[in-house]
Amino acid sequence: MEIRKIQIEDANNYLDMLLHLDNETKFMMFEPEERPTDINIIKNIIEKSINGDNLILVAIDEENVVGFLSAQKGEYKRIKHTGYIVVGIREKYRGKGIGSKLFSELDTWAIENKITRLELSVICSNTIAKHLYEKHGFKVEGIKKNAMIIDDKYVDEFSMAKIVNNRRF
Repeated sequence: MEIRKIQIEDANNYLDMLLHLDNETKFMMFEPEERPTDINIIKNIIEKSINGDNLILVAIDEENVVGFLSAQKGEYKRIKHTGYIVVGIREKYRGKGIGSKLFSELDTWAIENKITRLELSVICSNTIAKHLYEKHGFKVEGIKKNAMIIDDKYVDEFSMAKIVNNRRF
C-alpha cells in the first residue's frame, strides 16, 4: 500500500474510486449517480491541488486508488491557518491502517504549510470514523443538527477539529 500526493495521471482511477465510494457508503456527501463524472472537472481539482495550497493524498493498492484524504486550506487571510478535511476509503480496505497513514501524512503537510487548525465533520452514527479522528487528535466541538438527509431522514453531524500546534503566525 502506497500513500502519496495525487498526480494528474490518477484522474480516471480517482474518479472511479469516488464513484465506488458513493455506492458503498451513506456517510459521504454524494448519493449514487449524483457525482459529476466529467473527467476534466477531476483533472482541474487535481491540478489545483498540485499547483496550489490544497492537498489530495491517495492510497494506492497495486495501481488502484482505494482511498483518499483531501485538505482544503482556508482561502482568506483570517482563515489561512485552517484546513478542511474530507476522507474516504473503499469498503474492502477499511480497518487496515490506511486512515492512520493518511492522517500521519496530513500532519506533516499541516506543519509544512503553517496550518494550525484542521477541521472536519462526521455523521454522528459513523462511530468508526469518529474513533479514527479522535485517535489522531480531533475533538468534537459541537453538533450540527439536521445537517444531512439520508434515506429520507435527518441526520446530525459532529463538528470536529484538531489544533496542530500552538505556533502563532
